[in-house]
Amino acid sequence: MLVGILAIQGDYEAHGRVLEKLGAKVRFVRTPEQLDEVDALIIPGGESTTFLNFLVEHGFLEKLRAFVRAKPTFGTCAGAILLAKDVENPPQESLGAIDLAVRRNAYGRQNESFIIDVESKFGPLELVFIRAPKITRVGAGVEVLATEKDDPVLVRQGKVMAATFHPELSSSARVHEEFLKMARNGTK
Repeated sequence: MLVGILAIQGDYEAHGRVLEKLGAKVRFVRTPEQLDEVDALIIPGGESTTFLNFLVEHGFLEKLRAFVRAKPTFGTCAGAILLAKDVENPPQESLGAIDLAVRRNAYGRQNESFIIDVESKFGPLELVFIRAPKITRVGAGVEVLATEKDDPVLVRQGKVMAATFHPELSSSARVHEEFLKMARNGTK
C-alpha cells in the first residue's frame, strides 16, 4: 500500500515521518496525476482557503473530489475542513466527503493553541490544536472516535477520517496507526 500525502502546504513532512516509522510507503502528492499512484491519502493542516484556491487553480479539485469518495482519506485540521460537507466562518466550498459541519478557527488564534490529553475509542491521545476548526454537526453515519469536552475532534465515516487537531505533532502515532488499519481494510 502506498499512502499519499497532499504536499501543498502544512506539515506534510511530519505526517510522512510518522507513517514511515509505522512501516508505510509514502509519496508526496503535488499534482493531480499523482493521485492515480496512491492507495490512500492524507490531507494535512494548513489554511483551507489557500488549499482550495490552489486546488482550483491547478485543476486538482475534481480529481481530488473523486479520490476522496473512492479511497481511504484522512484530513487533519484544514484537511478536515476540506473533507467536511458544510463549512462555516465563513462558508466555503469543500469536498463533501464526510457528513460534518465544521466551523473554521473555532478555538481561537495561533497564540491560543493548546495541547490536551483525552481518551478515545482506541486509548489515550495527545491532541495538538493550532487555530483548529470545531465540528458543529455530525451526521448520522459518522462515528465519533474522540472528543475534547463535548466536541467531536476525531471522526470516521466509511473510508474517511477527519481530525480537528494535528496528530502528526503528537508524541503518539496511534491516530496514524488507526488510519493505516482503516486504509488496509478499505473501510472502517
